[in-house]
Amino acid sequence: MEDVVIAGAGPNGLMLACELALAGIRPLVLERLPEPTTENRANGLVGQVVRLLDRRGLHERLAGPIGPPAPAFVFGAMRLDLTLAEHNSLHILGVPQREVAAMLTERAGELGVEIRRGHALTGLAQGTDAVTIDVEGPDGGYRLDARYLVGADGGRSVTRKLSGIGFPGVTEDRTLSCTAHATVPADLVDPMTGELRVAGHVIPPFFHYRTETGLFVHAPFPTGNLVTTMEWTDDEIDEDRPMTLEEMAESIRRVLGTDLPIGPPEGDGPHLLRRLRGRNTRLADHFRAGRVLLVGDAAHVHSAIGGPGLNLGLQDAVGLGWKLAAELHGWAPPGLLDTYERERRPVAERVVMHTQAQAALITPGGDVTALRELFGELLRQPSTVQHIADLMSGADVRYEAATGHPLDGRWAPDLVLADGTRLAELTRTARPLLLDFTASLGEELRGWTDRVDLVEGKADGDATALLVRPDGYVAWASSSSEPDETERKALRAALERWFGTPLDV
Repeated sequence: MEDVVIAGAGPNGLMLACELALAGIRPLVLERLPEPTTENRANGLVGQVVRLLDRRGLHERLAGPIGPPAPAFVFGAMRLDLTLAEHNSLHILGVPQREVAAMLTERAGELGVEIRRGHALTGLAQGTDAVTIDVEGPDGGYRLDARYLVGADGGRSVTRKLSGIGFPGVTEDRTLSCTAHATVPADLVDPMTGELRVAGHVIPPFFHYRTETGLFVHAPFPTGNLVTTMEWTDDEIDEDRPMTLEEMAESIRRVLGTDLPIGPPEGDGPHLLRRLRGRNTRLADHFRAGRVLLVGDAAHVHSAIGGPGLNLGLQDAVGLGWKLAAELHGWAPPGLLDTYERERRPVAERVVMHTQAQAALITPGGDVTALRELFGELLRQPSTVQHIADLMSGADVRYEAATGHPLDGRWAPDLVLADGTRLAELTRTARPLLLDFTASLGEELRGWTDRVDLVEGKADGDATALLVRPDGYVAWASSSSEPDETERKALRAALERWFGTPLDV
């Protein structure tokens, strides 16, 4: 019997596989496609997920050491000046999704994860102790038993449908998005700023540019120049007809009200030439049904505006991985696995909320233009910028707190110890950590040393001790030079709450 079968070898399924392998569980990954897709669904990573990859040593594989947060971003096609925020945690990593998936595939292989490509989930039946899974592979059908099945198989998730989990939401079919790799005349691009200047329009690179008739984006990625439009139309579209550069140019003309000469893309590709009709916003009724769980798009779909998809999905995977491993190892406290949905579904609800809000801000019409003028005034206020930056990055997420400490339940800060060791270097094994800068709490960890690592030393900041979960969130915190018995009791309660009954020592 398999411990865990993961349906889907996209970034979310692969990340979950790596997390389980780090925790001593060897999952089996099933992927219906025979080869990794060359389609690029996302052009980069935005938010806490960038710091998450750093904390697993994966950022360096993609782009070297992590850099500072972005100085600016976009919200509803409006510039978000992040220099106004007191605490900017919005990181951006401009790496295509296919490269992220390739890196995670390599990492999963290093950790001993088996990936079966060309093997599609076709049926499931749940029992008391296992899930029976029907699979169709290159050599025919076969059956597997697993203690748990995780659906990471996208918005049209077969896992979700077979498990009977509802997927309510709305489908909006008036939007038409066209995207293409294409060249633009060099004399229209400002060499200093990268701005595209055409017929009175000054279009910053990578930022959404709204007009009264649609949306335009010019994204000069190192892998190729990408142009995108979004329009609102009730016209019938022959979606089976292949997309062309001429169609892309016509869409740009309608949005900008002028011609932008575009040419064939440079380089070997793969090159994108795609139209998409409509927009789905849906959220699964539950993220768990018995021994079946959902992560990523299988649990939630929404507009891609602001790039929140992988930020949400990869953190789903990391939030689930250690809890599922604890259950399989037998030390999970009662109800631990149920906290996955309790923590992650509200986060998905907030992403759905802010993507819908941004979608409203980019629609055509004079009333929306007036709303944007008002919103533009608000975006000059530091408190508003801070709120939206935290919302977009995920820094506003706060899980169940054991104490009143401001860090409790939040993402652990990027601490650096006196010897120069970063917290990100201590979390690469995905083990829980007790960071004790008072050198007085080691005795409290007796009974949990098989599950929780102790790190002593000194670090700057107000916190003198932190209990950090494998997903990077704080389960207990103190700022006392020597925590008293009340704080120690709360620490022991947090250890038992998240990491189970202590061993007899």
